[in-house]
Amino acid sequence: MNKRNKVKQLNRSADHRKAMIQNMVISLLRHERIESSVAKLKVARSYAERIITRAKKNLDANLANLDEQKKNAAILHNTRYLYSHLGDKEIVAKLLKDLANRYAERVGGYTRIIRLVNRPSDNTAMGILELVDRKTQDELKAETKAKREEKKPAKKEEKPKKVKKEKVAASK
Repeated sequence: MNKRNKVKQLNRSADHRKAMIQNMVISLLRHERIESSVAKLKVARSYAERIITRAKKNLDANLANLDEQKKNAAILHNTRYLYSHLGDKEIVAKLLKDLANRYAERVGGYTRIIRLVNRPSDNTAMGILELVDRKTQDELKAETKAKREEKKPAKKEEKPKKVKKEKVAASK
């Protein structure tokens, strides 16, 4: 009997479940689309929606009625919350800069689940979890290419090799 059990167990220990859901959400935010079983996607969707809502709290419209000190404290708190729950600086930066602005006008429902054909081996219901206003695959590839170009250090000019001074024999 499962009374008042609000956590979907997914046949995993608590640590494994937490890590799996965290990885799924990071992949969703990075690629804006993931494929898995519907049961896992439903759990990951609720977690992802809460994360996106937390990122939206850093927007200026939500902090307009606070003074400067409280505004900075709220931004810092929300950013640290996202870091602690996601653990990936790149994804947190994307959340705060891109996704929060993209979903500023939307009250909720940032993701959708599209059901696919059941998996043939074990007849598990499969699906795709994707962001509603997602970018195309070409746009995502262009973004990652641009990031790689930024991170690449400029080629260093080759310096002439120093010639080692030979030791002068002291036996002259």
